[in-house]
Amino acid sequence: MKRLPLLKIDRTHKRTVFIADLHLSGNRPDINSAFKTFIQSQRELDALFIMGDLFEYWIGDDIAEPFALEVAQLIKQASSRFPIYYTHGNRDFLIDNSFAQLSGMTLLPEVQKIDLYGRQAIVAHGDSLCTDDHDYQKFRRFRNQKWARWLYLHLPKKRRQKIADGIRENSASSKQGKTLEIMDVNASAVEATLNQYQAQLLIHGHTHRPFLHDLKDGRKRWVVGDWYQQTSALVVSDTDAQLISSEL
Repeated sequence: MKRLPLLKIDRTHKRTVFIADLHLSGNRPDINSAFKTFIQSQRELDALFIMGDLFEYWIGDDIAEPFALEVAQLIKQASSRFPIYYTHGNRDFLIDNSFAQLSGMTLLPEVQKIDLYGRQAIVAHGDSLCTDDHDYQKFRRFRNQKWARWLYLHLPKKRRQKIADGIRENSASSKQGKTLEIMDVNASAVEATLNQYQAQLLIHGHTHRPFLHDLKDGRKRWVVGDWYQQTSALVVSDTDAQLISSEL
């Protein structure tokens, strides 16, 4: 059993929000605007968790686009009202301390255990659980190598951009040949993760399939949706959980 430092959520307001997979970009001002409305409207939260893929892609803190700097300011303003935690996604795993500090966010490890109003919960982006997608997991192991990240971040900016564009194109084409089952989480991986960290609840994004799943032995898996066609947020209180969405 692997032990993780337990992050305890404040109970002042008894309301915590989880979002993921916004895929903000300069090409989608509608999503950017929806996020601005969302983040500015949040009040009386104990915490906000952004569980990865806030951006469509991220090629380094040193190449943050103007719209991304605006996003950082919005998050920074919100962080004065409640703590904001960030889990890396598969699209923005290169977000580093510079952008986190600019945004007022706390970077979390790939898997974070939290005390969520008495529930022992695990927060993750979710891509590590898609173990049936062997090609992606192979790429994921490569990109997580420290030397690979170091090498990429020391390439010229134009080269980094070209590589990122190629990865996105390959990802889009490869999905056409994969079933939804392959791209979804593996049930055994979910169970193993809950067992490993002695948790009763797993909260994640990545799959773009929002649902509140009841598992065996009273365990639960809560999945937040993407923001391509709608907003999506998981709102958890000390008594219940709700998936809330609205059209863009």
